[in-house]
Amino acid sequence: MITLEELETAVASSTIDTVVVAFTDMQGRLLGKRLSARYFLDADIAHRGVEGCDYLLAVDMEMEPKPGYAMSSWDRGYGDFRMLCDMSTLRKLEWLEGTALVLCDLVWHDARPVAASPRQVLRNQIERARSLGFDVMIGSELEFYLFDETYSGARSQHYRSLTPSVPYVLDYHVLATTFSEGILRDLRNYMERSGISVECSKGEASAGQHELNLRYTTALEMADNHSVYKNGAKEIAHLKGRSITFMAKPYHDSLGSSCHVHASLWRDGFSAFAADEALFKSFIAGQLACAEELALFFAPNVNSYKRYVQGSWAPTSLVWGRDNRTCGFRSVGEGQGLRIESRIPGADANPYLAFAAIIASGIYGIENKLDPGPPYETNAYESDAKRFPATLRDAIAHLERSTMARDAFGDEMIDHYLNYARIEQQLFDQEVTCYERERLFERT
Repeated sequence: MITLEELETAVASSTIDTVVVAFTDMQGRLLGKRLSARYFLDADIAHRGVEGCDYLLAVDMEMEPKPGYAMSSWDRGYGDFRMLCDMSTLRKLEWLEGTALVLCDLVWHDARPVAASPRQVLRNQIERARSLGFDVMIGSELEFYLFDETYSGARSQHYRSLTPSVPYVLDYHVLATTFSEGILRDLRNYMERSGISVECSKGEASAGQHELNLRYTTALEMADNHSVYKNGAKEIAHLKGRSITFMAKPYHDSLGSSCHVHASLWRDGFSAFAADEALFKSFIAGQLACAEELALFFAPNVNSYKRYVQGSWAPTSLVWGRDNRTCGFRSVGEGQGLRIESRIPGADANPYLAFAAIIASGIYGIENKLDPGPPYETNAYESDAKRFPATLRDAIAHLERSTMARDAFGDEMIDHYLNYARIEQQLFDQEVTCYERERLFERT
């Protein structure tokens, strides 16, 4: 990380000439502007911020404006919100020449926070936890597929018959990951030099699948790091003539990519879980109780739900266990390292929304003194416990019926993301897929 004074020095010496001013949108993408670094300083953007069109939180993946959003529409004229720089996030992006980046909070012209902004959604849940005397610590583990094709090459092939970086399962393989070390080493080192602490990288359980784990920190910093890393990983792959995807399930005959989230509550610099088993169990119980209602924030796309397959390492049952990877929630570590791992989110999850949902669920469990019952000790895929929703349509129905979600997040936020999900489902329902053509074109 760098300070404003260090930025001024770097601009004066021509070490930095560009500042990316960005925020994370509903889909988890970094959106924003590239500013001349000299203009950033001269115009006092660090304190004034920049304008952005409010339609950026009311579009689909194709950047098409969609109806049904209260905050932004043709009738409202698609005005602006202000992107206010959080200067604690200012960093030099080591993989882009002469470039720094700062993340932003979104506010209206009267300084009210934009309720649908994912970063604001997470801020609100962090404040709820603080009101109970807790700090939330989180670590995320992102899996991805690395392909030999460039993004433009993959696009020209319609993303079919791509060449994985390694043609066989490389779970924990040192030799196989060495074949991709030219990119993986850059990912680790560039992130470290850009202020994002990395634990490790490793091979995963499908051909060309890898994982990179970020070191745990506070919930907001983790979400920021996660977003910058995810965007940076794609940029680094592009610069190396390769491509990376964080799709939850890129191919039906391969395993999905997860985003395992490790969460714990701290008080006065120490783990509150280590000293209070009842608190720990209530936090787990909240996850179990709310997973169906908040499924949209863990699995935001139609494709997300194709990851949840029995025996695939992606959970299907809403149970918890001690170091049991068949469960939706896994108790990990001991003492100060005691935490709960949610294995539910996919790599396509928006980290701000997923972390916010985990915190809100935990608070619900604590406030209602819920008990999770005994840990599940055998194969949870074969349990008779509740299942995580099987489709986006199911997730929408659960969120529509939820009172817990509206109590925790407010009507404005829930209505906004319900509209998003309904549009995603509608767009998919209207699409004719390759699956349909291949089965029906000739034989019907």
